[in-house]
Amino acid sequence: MAEVSEVLMSVLSTIRVPRPGDRVHKDECALSFSSPESEGGLYVCMNSFLGFGSQYVDRHHTRSGQRAYLHISRTRKAPVRIEGGFNVEQEQYEEEVKVVLFPDRQEVTSDDLATMPDVVRERVSLAMAGLMSADSVSHALQVQQWDGEVRAVSRHAVELKQLNNGTKIPPSGWRCEVCDLQENLWMNLSDGRVFCGRRYFDGSGGNNHALLHFQQTGHPLAVKLGTITPDGADVYSYDEDDMVLDPKLPEHLSHFGIDMMTMEKTEHTMTELEIAVNQRVGEWEVIQESGATLRPLSGPGLTGMKNLGNSCYLNSVMQVLFTVPDFQSKSVTVYHFYLLVSKLGYGLLSGEYSKPAPDPGEGSEPSSEPRGDQVGIAARMFKALVGRGHPEFSTNRQQDAQEFLLHFINMVERNCRSGVNPSEAFRFLVEERIVCQQSQKAKYTQRVDYILQLPVPMDQATNTEELQEAERRREEADSSGAPPPAPVRACIPFTACMAALSEPETLTDFWSSAAQAKTTATKTTRFASFPDHMVIQVKKFTFGQDWVPKKLDVSIDVPDTLDLTALRGTGQQPGEELLPEVAPPPLMTPDVEVKGILGSHGNDEDDSLYSPLLSPVLDDSTVSQLCEMGFPLEACRKAVYYTGNTGIDAAMNWVMGHMDDPDFSAPLVLPGTSSAPGTTPTESISEEHLATIVSMGFSRDQATRALRATSNVLERAVDWIFSHLDDLESMEVSEGGRSAAESEGSREPPPGPKVRDGPGKYELFAFISHMGTSTMCGHYVCHIKKDQQWVIFNDQKVCASEKPPKDLGYLYFYRRVTE
Repeated sequence: MAEVSEVLMSVLSTIRVPRPGDRVHKDECALSFSSPESEGGLYVCMNSFLGFGSQYVDRHHTRSGQRAYLHISRTRKAPVRIEGGFNVEQEQYEEEVKVVLFPDRQEVTSDDLATMPDVVRERVSLAMAGLMSADSVSHALQVQQWDGEVRAVSRHAVELKQLNNGTKIPPSGWRCEVCDLQENLWMNLSDGRVFCGRRYFDGSGGNNHALLHFQQTGHPLAVKLGTITPDGADVYSYDEDDMVLDPKLPEHLSHFGIDMMTMEKTEHTMTELEIAVNQRVGEWEVIQESGATLRPLSGPGLTGMKNLGNSCYLNSVMQVLFTVPDFQSKSVTVYHFYLLVSKLGYGLLSGEYSKPAPDPGEGSEPSSEPRGDQVGIAARMFKALVGRGHPEFSTNRQQDAQEFLLHFINMVERNCRSGVNPSEAFRFLVEERIVCQQSQKAKYTQRVDYILQLPVPMDQATNTEELQEAERRREEADSSGAPPPAPVRACIPFTACMAALSEPETLTDFWSSAAQAKTTATKTTRFASFPDHMVIQVKKFTFGQDWVPKKLDVSIDVPDTLDLTALRGTGQQPGEELLPEVAPPPLMTPDVEVKGILGSHGNDEDDSLYSPLLSPVLDDSTVSQLCEMGFPLEACRKAVYYTGNTGIDAAMNWVMGHMDDPDFSAPLVLPGTSSAPGTTPTESISEEHLATIVSMGFSRDQATRALRATSNVLERAVDWIFSHLDDLESMEVSEGGRSAAESEGSREPPPGPKVRDGPGKYELFAFISHMGTSTMCGHYVCHIKKDQQWVIFNDQKVCASEKPPKDLGYLYFYRRVTE
């Protein structure tokens, strides 16, 4: 032990005690999905606070020279049997913590420290305690899977008048004052009267007595008894017809003798009931195939993903993306993509983490039914990376899977400008033909897109009479207070959706350069190229007449095979005259910077879509309009430049899409004239810090840039490099430590987006489905066809699909069929 004490004394200066704000990665390996529960446990560097699995810790020690690691391992304990089952509240793991010194892996426990010199014992003990008590990086992501709708503060809450009628509500034993019902009870916050809630269409719920009481008295707010806890309760406003927040709820409850701090939850909340009702009668049961015992699957490409708190949208999108060959080779074979994206790709495709989850009764009795849940992978660091700085994806709220797909593709575009770009698999050109009705002259423009948005013509439903009858019954129920009828889903033919997509659009306020006046025009949209993989979004989410978001409950007979050949654009027709143009039509894209004007479609030798602009001539009026809206001048100039002077709408869209860019307000620098960042001489960089960051898989150039940006502070540099992956032009990880710039030499990045083209015939290989009332709540799952077998990926559950609900999907993924 004396020898170990000497080693500790020699490395004592490298052992740090975590400070407030330090990011401690003690849940997940930086290079794999190993965790304290994995075989071999997790080693946390006691200097940088990065975690490494047993297969990577030696590499980190060799590269960084760091010797002291906190080893955390957890072993699952057999649950204790109690009456009626197992005690799931009991601690599930036994935890062992010790310091391990490399390279000999000498182990030091807390008991061992007691025999060592005071300076060693105090410093190491403080570091161990600090690491174990510090919140892990993933702590903020651990929330409930269902987040529900965002509730607003009731306009009645602050000035609510409460009657001094002497009413005191007991802590339990409540009954409806009219029908003696003991469930789904609501206490009116104005007079303390207790009544039952509304009756649901299936007969459950209540008898509408709380609603009738409001109609008789006008007292607007009621709280659901049984949902009151120190954290809040369900409050409903009958006047506002919505669940609301009451900031003065403790005071309002105290008025009737209820101490909010001592109450416990005994009833389901309205969010929980909404889930249950949807599961019984809506899409939930069908989409999740919950009515059948599905056969669990495991192996390479069949790995589940843990839900980190409303991360099912991310899980579903990434499962599908890593089915596409471009993303598989880029992230796993070549291993030159983001460190964390590569890590996720390996985790999903290797099969290493595709193992059944331990049975709750393991160690006592075997499970009687097959389980589809897996241990799976928890992509905490990946989620933090892709959400960094984004106002929505950085939160734990539910998000739109389509918006996340575009956000991720946008990140790929920004970081693959000088190398192989897997997002090209989805990229295609759209041709828009506008015909001036006054002059009959035409204008052609092209833009880049990644998703085909498919309209849903509700007026083309094949069960119109059934829908009208259901609406009539619903209106009768609303007026009489009766329970609402069971919902009826509209059946829309896929052919009707395609017809709505291809039909011309009328433009009533079109400026004609031929007539030199505003007139009417028609716009026809066609494909200028067909991608290798076609993504189709069914536009289910829309707004009602009151501008409240709503989801269309529709069933669409989406085909297994798709032929889009008839929608290919043909360009200028023989004898057709074009509208006069001041400049050739620009190619506009929200994801790739416009660096020139549309040239040719290229060939094998030159795949450029652009010829360079000679000089930026900016529309001063558009710049001024944007400035008047409060945006920075330089941002306005960039918006006009990068949208090719195409008007205020296009420039505004660019501004809204780039407000989070780190250089949003920086001066406009023309391509080819900017100086490389980081060229200003700075203080010398620590070779030890460089070696530590390089050991994580980053290049020396990347490590240098991170250290320069953080005043040579290692822990800040590590945080910086993970949070700026999407901002660095050549932030591509290489195993040999060479940067992308070094490996590419002096080759210039391609001046514009490349597109692949081929036949417009496709076959369906995946679809993502959404359950819930809006994109801001609910749940996503995906179905993927693997080896002619449909597989359902429902977070950690991976099973063979028996009845894939192809008619209820939200995003459909097709791949090209080659003759």
